[in-house]
Amino acid sequence: MSGSGKEHIIKSYDDELARLTGEIVRMGELSITQLEAAIDVVERRDERAAQHVVINDDAIDQLEQEISHDVVRLLALRAPIAGDLRNVFAALRIAADIERIGDYAANVAKRSIPLSMVAPIAPTNGLGHLAELAAAEVRDVLIAYRDRDAERAYQVWKDDADLDEAYTGYFRQLLTYMMEDPRNITPCTHLLFMAKNIERIGDHATNIAENVWFQVNGEPLTAQRSKRDYTSSPEMPTLGDKSE
Repeated sequence: MSGSGKEHIIKSYDDELARLTGEIVRMGELSITQLEAAIDVVERRDERAAQHVVINDDAIDQLEQEISHDVVRLLALRAPIAGDLRNVFAALRIAADIERIGDYAANVAKRSIPLSMVAPIAPTNGLGHLAELAAAEVRDVLIAYRDRDAERAYQVWKDDADLDEAYTGYFRQLLTYMMEDPRNITPCTHLLFMAKNIERIGDHATNIAENVWFQVNGEPLTAQRSKRDYTSSPEMPTLGDKSE
């Protein structure tokens, strides 16, 4: 193959990879929008808007399917190797994590519907802080992925401990409310599940960060991360299935 032919293939691959990266970043931004919309309907106690958020999750699912098809096509047509292959498989894994983030955002919106049918309680306001932390993680890790910035990804990976800590504090606050007044049990139970969904969004952001690190450096991120979610310790009850 001539030099110009090789250059054409490389440029074509680079163009397709850039387009794929753009699609994944757009998908990630949509998942953040979904999370923010879910928190908005919780605060406004708006059942119709909550159902709209749930329906919109289909758009993220559709994007993931399109990205999967693009990855398969890229593998078949370009036969990437080594670092190029890492880029392609990272795209596939990151898209799957973003799809799960969208699912968790939709779960928050679903839970807001029965929550809106009972009297409002003060701890509901604390959900917004958790969502802000999770959205910031996802936003930052998308930038790290777009820019192939391993150090930024590593910072997101470390910062997830802040979300874990905030979740643990919120969990304990809700348990206190339930013990103080049995009438709080139903709304607090919904809030516990919603908070767990948001905490799981942070976990998927760290998955993406690990994939960006591997994509850039060609080796797994092996450092020990501080995990400050203590809600599964023996003295505290758990919420069972993390995915609802």
